Amino acid sequence: MTRYAVDHRRNALIASWSIGAGDTAVDVADLPAGIPSHDALNLAKALTQLSEICWRCYTHPASAADSHEPNSEGERRQEERDAFTNVLTALTNPNLPSDGYMIQSYIQVEEAAHQVGRALHALNAAELTTRVTIDVGAELAAIEQADLGNLTERARQAVTLTREDASPLQVAQAHNLLHDHPFGPEALFTDIDPAAAAIAAAHWLDAAATITAESAGLPATQIVVEADHIEALPHETPTLILELMADGTSPRQAVMPLIRDALRVAEGEIPNLTALQQHIATSQQLLDKQREDQSELNLDALGLRITPLDPARPALDLLEDLLSGIRACWLLYAEDATEFDEAEDLDDEEWHKRRTAAFFAEVREAAAADCERLL
Repeated sequence: MTRYAVDHRRNALIASWSIGAGDTAVDVADLPAGIPSHDALNLAKALTQLSEICWRCYTHPASAADSHEPNSEGERRQEERDAFTNVLTALTNPNLPSDGYMIQSYIQVEEAAHQVGRALHALNAAELTTRVTIDVGAELAAIEQADLGNLTERARQAVTLTREDASPLQVAQAHNLLHDHPFGPEALFTDIDPAAAAIAAAHWLDAAATITAESAGLPATQIVVEADHIEALPHETPTLILELMADGTSPRQAVMPLIRDALRVAEGEIPNLTALQQHIATSQQLLDKQREDQSELNLDALGLRITPLDPARPALDLLEDLLSGIRACWLLYAEDATEFDEAEDLDDEEWHKRRTAAFFAEVREAAAADCERLL
């Protein structure tokens, strides 16, 4: 989302947003001389709120809702998205108080736009209103562009957001990036929607674990846990994804429910009460065993989590863990060096290069062979 602020030194309204590799900023408009600071800040606050609500239409699209029946969540989300067509009009012609009353829309996008319009009305500056309208139009266009899977220019701010759905185009682009750099290039974090990148990374983790399992003689679902003995790595989430895919789920089916559950946790909800009850029961059993030696332990000491992902950034958190899982596969694969043991005059650096090349070649072949499952 875009954040708006007042630069008091230059008396200007500015806008900034993150693009994954840092933040970028632009000037929106010069503010009229002599306007109250409170009114200028109120405009910046209203614009930030409008951006946040509009970008929620991207992160929580109607297509990801469970139902589209009348009065359902899907219908409500579609109403919010349809309200984009009324935003610019509300900026220049907002609902204003009349006879002690004021019309307020129950559609959040529309009402947020009217709040910006009322803030502009209070400032009574035609040039400022024009400049703000142009900027808000660019913001809406960026969201629409992101909806289509094109995360360039202003739409790049989508790379820092977690979406309940993933564009097939973005998944394909992430797949191509991982083909060139299976450990995950920087572009995976700066050019790709993180939910889509996580789907592609799950596919490549599965391929890497399959190859490593054949080399190490272990089940693919145990590879990341085993590699944790070589180097400390996050292994719980990658292992969970591998277990789900071993049961026949696709990368998308394995990844998206985890992300959606974490988004619900971020909003204060319990996404799966049955699963939580099972976690509590299992933890209680473990706690009972540990209390035999340490009587002071309590359930809080087990670090029980409602979701394995960071609710503040679930898709990015998952992507980082899955890429660590791919590295874990390489660590275990590299331990089995018998293929090059008999090579003459092979120093450590050359051995490492050959072993890495062999690993990547096999993983690429496995990922390509199962590509239909991804797309």
